[in-house]
Amino acid sequence: MSQFTNVSVTREANIYFDGKVTSRSVHFPDGTRKTLGVMLPGDYEFNTDAKELMEILSGDLEIQLAGKHWTKITAGDSFEVPAKSSFKLKIKQVTDYCCSYLQ
Repeated sequence: MSQFTNVSVTREANIYFDGKVTSRSVHFPDGTRKTLGVMLPGDYEFNTDAKELMEILSGDLEIQLAGKHWTKITAGDSFEVPAKSSFKLKIKQVTDYCCSYLQ
């Protein structure tokens, strides 16, 4: 899906790592939320509250889920991150992503 309809968008950006990772929250009528964002090259570590589905729209990166090996991810790939967990990213080139917060 390349477009969302009947949604609201939070005007203020989510800004992390001195502006190297940014996103906007998209809210759906059923109460679910996604973020659409961009990550610049660098190494990052994130923590999760909810289970997440990360869809990589463009870019090249490696991910390491807690206790797992590094895995290469490219445009068109996706991965899930468990709730109450953490993951590390090595962003190789500017990466466009969509993060869905799962129940």
